[in-house]
Amino acid sequence: MSAPIQEETKEVSCVDFLAFQDALKRMRLLDDRIVYSINTSIPTDSFAKEVSAAAQCEKLYTQMNGAYQQRERIIKKCITEVSNNVNTLRQAKAKNEDDLEIRKNLRKEQNKLRLMQTELNIEEVLKDKSFRTFDEKCRRVYTIPKLNV
Repeated sequence: MSAPIQEETKEVSCVDFLAFQDALKRMRLLDDRIVYSINTSIPTDSFAKEVSAAAQCEKLYTQMNGAYQQRERIIKKCITEVSNNVNTLRQAKAKNEDDLEIRKNLRKEQNKLRLMQTELNIEEVLKDKSFRTFDEKCRRVYTIPKLNV
């Protein structure tokens, strides 16, 4: 599961928002199929002796957590990159307020920045939903480790 995520990291471009969004969509497949992943990971009572449900849940948790960290890192990197572009364009606009091309590019970059910040919020919602589903299905056999915050 981690190999495709790392391949996506190299391909994600912050320049084209639609390509950025498509890459995130591909990376979110685990979240889209969370119930299926859990149901295929946790053995039924008849197979519980053959496969460790706790080990399967731990493996799935590790995959999920790695995917979230990777996507969050990508989104924050792009937010930083686009934010720097916005600041550069603001400075250029301050020097030449009559340049329509700079204004147009500034509005475009500001819109892209807002959309990327929205993606970060979407990521939080997906993470909460997936971990809640994970906890409902795996809590009998696996406890999510508490983070020292």
